[in-house]
Amino acid sequence: MLPHNHLIIAIDFDGTIVEDAYPKIGKPMVFAFETMHKLQQEGHRLILWTYRNGKKLREAVEFCEKNGIEFYAVNKNYPEEEFDGKISRKIHADLFIDDRNVGGFPGWPEIYQQIFNYKPEIKKKRGLFSFLR
Repeated sequence: MLPHNHLIIAIDFDGTIVEDAYPKIGKPMVFAFETMHKLQQEGHRLILWTYRNGKKLREAVEFCEKNGIEFYAVNKNYPEEEFDGKISRKIHADLFIDDRNVGGFPGWPEIYQQIFNYKPEIKKKRGLFSFLR
């Protein structure tokens, strides 16, 4: 079980929040937005940590906002950070959620279970899956 105090969690976009369709935006991964919403409700800070920049980055941020997720920071450690080439681009976080993990991306239900030490019950609802709260 992972620590359940307030964490800083860096999350990749393509292949993690959405199916990898870069430079387009893929379909949301099953339980991605539900899990991120739950993480935010629990007080965790989410950082969008992605290869995207410029217009493609704005599209990803707007897509997440339309799905109810506003990140604490985007490709930086905190909202006010200014990249000037003198600091590392490495993000400081307690957890990194990325499809390029060793062993691959386990899926959002597994991530949820690891963070909350609880396996969500999956129930079909009008052809879509949903969390039971």
